[in-house]
Amino acid sequence: MMGLFVSPGHDFIGRHGKERLSNQVISKKEVHCLEGQGIEGDRFCGYRENFKGQITFFEWETLEKLRITFGKPDISPSFSRRNVILKGIDLNFLIGKKFQIQEVVFEGSEHCAPCNWMDVAVLPGTKKALENKGGLRSRILQSGYLSLGKSDLLFLP
Repeated sequence: MMGLFVSPGHDFIGRHGKERLSNQVISKKEVHCLEGQGIEGDRFCGYRENFKGQITFFEWETLEKLRITFGKPDISPSFSRRNVILKGIDLNFLIGKKFQIQEVVFEGSEHCAPCNWMDVAVLPGTKKALENKGGLRSRILQSGYLSLGKSDLLFLP
């Protein structure tokens, strides 16, 4: 696991035609995932019943590709506002699957499509560069803690 992030507030939702907000994205060493709710302290925790994006994932390799494509090695892993940055896992493959990382069980819900704000948050062209690589929205099926470090993934029936 390459990064864990929470943000207490929304920057983009409901902001069409307005300036983005600047809610802090907080890097964590450990997060508490709550079954059916989200990550404790994150803006989507308890957002809506059966919400598909209780937790979001992003691929480290996609971040690295963006850094090279745009010649910007300083693009932070927090730019995507996704909660968990994983390395070596094809997130699109997890759509519709149950899986476990550390002590937490998830179900991959859907691709986390990049929005128009990505062109503002990073650089123009970012949204296009993230087509089919915007991350994964998931539900939390079993509470537990995620910590930086080991991110072995176990597929569940």
